[in-house]
Amino acid sequence: MRYLVRDRMFAFHEEAWIETEHREKVFKVDRKLLRLRTTFAFVDPWGQTAATIVRKAMTWHHTILIKHDGERLGKISRRLFRLFGDRFVVKLRDGRKLRINGNLWDREFDIQHRGTTLAHVSRRWFSLRDTYAVDVLEPADTTMLLVLAVCVDHILHEQRD
Repeated sequence: MRYLVRDRMFAFHEEAWIETEHREKVFKVDRKLLRLRTTFAFVDPWGQTAATIVRKAMTWHHTILIKHDGERLGKISRRLFRLFGDRFVVKLRDGRKLRINGNLWDREFDIQHRGTTLAHVSRRWFSLRDTYAVDVLEPADTTMLLVLAVCVDHILHEQRD
């Protein structure tokens, strides 16, 4: 299933919508302003929070915690130095380790588990600067894969600034 992230993080209210390819709204990514740490909330169309993204303050490399109801679901870290291997590593609560590979500069990357691609993120087909697609190949992990795509996009955007 293909999802579109329509990013408006530079707007006054700082929000983004995640929609299906049929333009049905699935989640609103709402940035919490005036906080010490960068915080985003994934809210479904009915107002229920599905996940919260919290960027840890004072780390050597970017680390983002993924939480739900105060309980940690996972952690995504960016490696500063790497000769070989992945730039982002995800550790989930259930013990799985995911890897994020690809052309991160152009925002073309895959989220993988043990060599199997779970999702592909791409800006290739969109002329609008702030829209990208997330092709989810593993429907059971849809919410987590969408959260990870937003996390990587946020880290890369911070890096460019």
